[in-house]
Amino acid sequence: MATFKDIIGQEQIKEHLTNAIEQGKISHAYVINGERFSGKEFIANVFAMALQCEHPDGVEPCQECHSCKQALSANQPDIIRVTHEKPNTIGVDDIRTQINTDIAIKPYSSPRKIYIIQEGEKMTAQAQNALLKTLEEPPAYAVIMILTTNVDALLPTILSRCVVLNMKPVRDDLVKKYLMEELQIPDYKANVCVAFARGNLGKAKQLASSEEFDHIKEEAVSMLKYVQDMEINEMLAAVKKIQEYKFDVGDYLDILAIWYRDVLLFKATNDANHLIFKEEIQYIKKCADRCAYEGIEDILKALDKAKSRLKANVNFELTMELLLMAIKENS
Repeated sequence: MATFKDIIGQEQIKEHLTNAIEQGKISHAYVINGERFSGKEFIANVFAMALQCEHPDGVEPCQECHSCKQALSANQPDIIRVTHEKPNTIGVDDIRTQINTDIAIKPYSSPRKIYIIQEGEKMTAQAQNALLKTLEEPPAYAVIMILTTNVDALLPTILSRCVVLNMKPVRDDLVKKYLMEELQIPDYKANVCVAFARGNLGKAKQLASSEEFDHIKEEAVSMLKYVQDMEINEMLAAVKKIQEYKFDVGDYLDILAIWYRDVLLFKATNDANHLIFKEEIQYIKKCADRCAYEGIEDILKALDKAKSRLKANVNFELTMELLLMAIKENS
């Protein structure tokens, strides 16, 4: 199903879009800004379906009419998804050909012509300037939706002509409920995915069904359990192993951070109920007994510093060695 009721969280965005439909005040241009996997595309698809629906149920698309069925199979001729050949760039020709030229042709079978630009942050300055010409004088039937992970990559002149909608983190209890009820994920695994996803439902879903994530989590936890007995070169070899997976190193560091937050929480409260890695309570307790509060804080700071260094393209091995030394010294 693809209705506004199926959107989990994002109440402000839902309210804005449903009010616009009810009042017939549809903007010609929207920017939906949020992290990868946060559900931007799903919201854009629901809104587009609702605008083109032949027999709407209030503000909801009916799911049954010809237009809805076409939209559900991504074949609605008046819902156009802008594509680009170069993986990291949306160029001026992409915009001119797929929007500027095409938009002059009236809708094929629907009241509106809707353009969805995914990865809008990849538009070059020239592409954005080309789009700006259309945004300045759009046809009455046109709606353009720009989906982006970085609203700051869009020109101020673009933003000034768009309604900007920012995705918000979804409450942890809603994410956990979805994982357990819809995907039948067990409680302990749902807790890890929720903590890791930080309000990003799509990321939580991805992690819940990822065998790679399970392997990486197990390897990280295995290293953390025996950190006292390992030499730095052994720890470095364990960390290097994760490069074999198609997984972001920053995500690996997040697993380490969640572990040490659990250690800090248990040390402060002596209560295992709110731990993410509660199934590892025996090792969490040992670590909490060994570590001083300042030591745990130093490890968490070192993890943040390592993430910043990797983002700045500092050498991977050097960054990891400095981090592991901090972990070893304070464990």
